[in-house]
Amino acid sequence: MDSQQRVRALIAGEAVDRLPVQPLIMQLAARHAGIHYNDYVTDARRLAEAQLRIADDYGVDCLMTCSDPARELIDIAGGDASVEWADSGPAIVESRAVLLDKGRLGVLQVPDPMAPGRMQERVRSIEIMREAAGGGASIVGWVEGPLALAAEMRGLSALMLDVYEDPSFLADLFDFTSQVAMAYWKPQVEAGADTIGMSDAAASMMSPRHYEQFVFPAQRRIVEDIKAQRPDVVVRLHMCGRTDDLLPTMRQLPADIYELDFPVDLKHARDVLGPDEVILGNVSTVQEMLTGTPDEVYAAAAECHRICGPMHIVGTGCEVPPETPPENLHALVAYARDHEPHEAPSD
Repeated sequence: MDSQQRVRALIAGEAVDRLPVQPLIMQLAARHAGIHYNDYVTDARRLAEAQLRIADDYGVDCLMTCSDPARELIDIAGGDASVEWADSGPAIVESRAVLLDKGRLGVLQVPDPMAPGRMQERVRSIEIMREAAGGGASIVGWVEGPLALAAEMRGLSALMLDVYEDPSFLADLFDFTSQVAMAYWKPQVEAGADTIGMSDAAASMMSPRHYEQFVFPAQRRIVEDIKAQRPDVVVRLHMCGRTDDLLPTMRQLPADIYELDFPVDLKHARDVLGPDEVILGNVSTVQEMLTGTPDEVYAAAAECHRICGPMHIVGTGCEVPPETPPENLHALVAYARDHEPHEAPSD
């Protein structure tokens, strides 16, 4: 089976030759290819080259386009005045946030993803990877979730105060950020992405009540928009941190894959999500991938599989650190190659 077939069959509950393995790899891919990370995030061809190389050399089952938190932000703002470029790509500077003045929201426009800019670069990288890898490769396009993009535009601290001080503004902001995501996923699919990942990194900082009130409706609009227009597209939901208390609401999203970070109690997640939802992760990016041994990585992947059961994709809780020893990534992939979904270890 090719990587697309493997993931689609698993989601459908059909027979799969082995477990898929889809860790979130970004900086490690650039380092492996000998590319400076700023070149990786700004040059479509270099991003594609690095992803193709790491997939070939390690055998991971996807090509990843997630790269940094400012791709949509810079196009919305018309430049990078609200970010600072370091060796690990652009970082948000809250003191220069695009929406430091909330009144500016009314004049901002949803950018055209195919106009020259950083959003277009991701689309181009997908085109390059699809041409090079062929039709069977799984390519993961990416959109910023409504909360993540809102935090990048407003500043995380100010946004958290808005939850209490200006919920009406927050609703308008989430409406805007969900529109950006809905404008952005389709060109990526048309370019060759079979999966759309959506990251809402700050969601773990929200209370269950505020997540349900503000974030969940915007996320649902995005996922339902994808599924209404392209039901064949796989939707992968990623939210960093401990999201245990959000799971009862998250499970109402029509997502295909729940990518759970390593702080999440995996047994609790499986109990809440039920046996039929696909869980990706949650091998620790630090304890196992970065500082563990290959045997410990393999054992951690086995434990995740044991808890999740057959509806499972082998992977890490969040981004694989760039300093991860090569043998540890090989061990993660080896576990997936050694096991079929129904071969989960017993207690």
